[in-house]
Amino acid sequence: MRHLWMGITPGPEVTRVLVQDGPDQTLLKARPPHSPRHPRAVLTLGEAVALWVGRLVRAAIAADAPGAFCVTTPWLETFDLLTHSPLVEVDFVARARPPRERDGLDDLGDFRPVRHLILRAVAR
Repeated sequence: MRHLWMGITPGPEVTRVLVQDGPDQTLLKARPPHSPRHPRAVLTLGEAVALWVGRLVRAAIAADAPGAFCVTTPWLETFDLLTHSPLVEVDFVARARPPRERDGLDDLGDFRPVRHLILRAVAR
């Protein structure tokens, strides 16, 4: 069974989340506030997507993206709980160069860096 791909890039004001079914099909784009309010939020979001679609999720969090601010208390508490889930596999990766293509869904901002993160770290 093929995994869904989820990329998470924390920013100074919002976190960008992108879920894809393969390199060309975007399932979900979101811009929640900068940091999760609960330590299980990231894992629970991944589990919700996995349960909704009925497939496992492979997620990547850009831990060193410009303005990622992953060293705040809410993110550090989140990292402690990202050890294991039967539905979600999470990796922490370095920032990647964005790809050149666009997906035509620009109303939520630029998700190219998150898409590249997924292609580089999750789709292996």
